[in-house]
Amino acid sequence: MATPRVFIIRHGETEWSLNGRHTSTTELPLTANGEKRILATGKALVGDDRLIVPRKLAHIYVSPRLRAQRTLELLQLGCRQRLPWKESRKPEDEEPIRTEAQVEVTEAIREWDYGEYEGLKSPEIRELRKEQTGDGSWDIWRDGCPGGESPSDIVRRLDALIAEIREKYHKPYMEQIQSQNQKDDRTEPKGDILIVAHGHILRAFATRWIGKPLTDTALILEAGGVGTLSYEHHNLDEPAIILGGGFIVES
Repeated sequence: MATPRVFIIRHGETEWSLNGRHTSTTELPLTANGEKRILATGKALVGDDRLIVPRKLAHIYVSPRLRAQRTLELLQLGCRQRLPWKESRKPEDEEPIRTEAQVEVTEAIREWDYGEYEGLKSPEIRELRKEQTGDGSWDIWRDGCPGGESPSDIVRRLDALIAEIREKYHKPYMEQIQSQNQKDDRTEPKGDILIVAHGHILRAFATRWIGKPLTDTALILEAGGVGTLSYEHHNLDEPAIILGGGFIVES
């Protein structure tokens, strides 16, 4: 029995991600190397015999930030739908249609709002806090960002998105799979979800996916990185993070 998955992809490298500056609302392009690496990731991981199978995608969520949208473009999924930020779709002979999944731009996965810390590096934030309060410690998962978002703000919007994914896409998928197993129906349902967003928000998403508090976050997702989330025992009540097994190629 197939189990639906959520693929989380962090946007490609920018100048600020390269030098460690916190980037939320600031619009930055991908670097040339960032674009090159995302293209390589798409070729390596997207395809009928690869990790992300376009025809199995039920829905695609993408951040409002341009760096995330450019990353989705470079993955070359072959969406039938015109990308929401484009005036027209690429000609079919340039990018063959490989998925019927709808692309949704949503604030639910915009990056953590860093507020007063936008554009600063972590050491600079700690030095600033030391000057302001005498305490130079800072943990975004515990402290959040003044003028921006708190951990509770992040939990609220991510938990709502996770609930939507499970109720709208994964629950019906699991029910359809179970029904087909009983009827021997060969029609292939679509249950996988793709999310293209940012470092902190995707690390928080993975943590909340398995029901842990943000203070338990011990995950790293580098620029252009890909993660896979799913369930144990085909059970929606047992959310899990997939490790190396997510890269096994089916024969």
